[in-house]
Amino acid sequence: MFLVIASLGMAAWILGRDRARTMFARANRRGHSLPSQHASYLALWTVAPAALFLFIWPFFSDRLVMHALLSHPAAKNLPTTAMDRDALISEAMGLADGTLEAAFNPMAQQLAKPIGDAIHTYTILGLGIAAALVVAGFIFGYFRIKPDFRARHKVEQVVVSSLVVASLMALVVTFGIVVSLLFETGRFFELVPVQEFLFGTHWSPTETLVPGEPNGFGAVPLFWGTIFVGAIIAMAVATPIGVMCAIYLTQYAAPRLRSWLKPLLEILAGIPTVVYGYFAALTLGPLVRDLAVAVGMDSPTSESALAAGIVMGVMIIPLISSMSDDSIAAVPSAMRDGALALGSTKAETILKVLVPAALPGIVGGVLLAVSRAIGETMIVVMAAGMAANLTANPFASVTTVTAQIVQLLTGDQEFESAKTLSAFALGLVLFVITLLLNVIAVTIVKRYREAYE
Repeated sequence: MFLVIASLGMAAWILGRDRARTMFARANRRGHSLPSQHASYLALWTVAPAALFLFIWPFFSDRLVMHALLSHPAAKNLPTTAMDRDALISEAMGLADGTLEAAFNPMAQQLAKPIGDAIHTYTILGLGIAAALVVAGFIFGYFRIKPDFRARHKVEQVVVSSLVVASLMALVVTFGIVVSLLFETGRFFELVPVQEFLFGTHWSPTETLVPGEPNGFGAVPLFWGTIFVGAIIAMAVATPIGVMCAIYLTQYAAPRLRSWLKPLLEILAGIPTVVYGYFAALTLGPLVRDLAVAVGMDSPTSESALAAGIVMGVMIIPLISSMSDDSIAAVPSAMRDGALALGSTKAETILKVLVPAALPGIVGGVLLAVSRAIGETMIVVMAAGMAANLTANPFASVTTVTAQIVQLLTGDQEFESAKTLSAFALGLVLFVITLLLNVIAVTIVKRYREAYE
């Protein structure tokens, strides 16, 4: 259907351009808009109504098919319970559309034919309406092409409206995420006290709750694990290396060398996180375990906060390096030249002039990197373990908020239980922390840019 609509739009565009050129030649004057703008106007009217209809038609056709099925005599023997009825109808749907070859329930075979007939009928109906919309839209747009017609304004209005809708889409999605998190978190806090979740130190969620007693929903070990791995160890690795890379690339590296080193450094940002997780689990984890044995730790494991934090720090080096690079390069050259003219060495100029001047941008990059690190999942799951330990030992196994969300929502879980709903509370806390870090980082970077623009 996409290829058909695209072909119709291209054909309408060509016909609209030819009609505009012909009318301009007959009138022996230029029109208000270019022939290509008239062609775009005609193509929009030809394609847009039909495309919009085909987008929303499946939502209506599914309901019409269901109504036709329930009106059929074969549907009189459907089960009374909603779960059994939905399972039977789903099986019949699979037979009708060809996704299933055989049915376990004999009644599904009886329902497949009326469902298939209804699907065929409403598919033909939808295609007929779409074809009528294509013809009507083409006729309407075709006869509006005249030398004085303001096609450019109409096309620009459509483009602006599309951009507005695209911009609002991000806000709508964000609003939907927040609303869903708030709703499910509210249901969770109806079962578990807020103070136990935010201040409890024991995390071992269970499906069976004992009123008035701690039920293992103390999330402090998860919060601490997230901060320990993502904001302490990872930042201790990524911040100095990232800033030093930026200093070298902007102040010491030759232009030709920089053109090679910067893309190579940014390749780190394109490596999938699961690859980092494999490296942390299979390569770095055993090395950290051997180091723990060397320092005298009893019975260490390959899963540790240190292994996950180091690899996570390597992963976010390009983010800090790129932000620091831009911040240092944006410092006015007069400040650097003035320091050098006063007798400062290059190293003194970097340490006492350029880095302090670029510090707001560097700090903003570090905060953005922190928000990226605390949202990482795969590296933690594969290298840090799933044990909720409240410890400052980097060789111990810890877990984070994201890792626990994966564990809580994986497998056959009862959605109505407090154990499953706790994942939404953890997600809301993580969302709020990440949002605050992003707001602070953007504010700092904005102030920096205002100061030097």
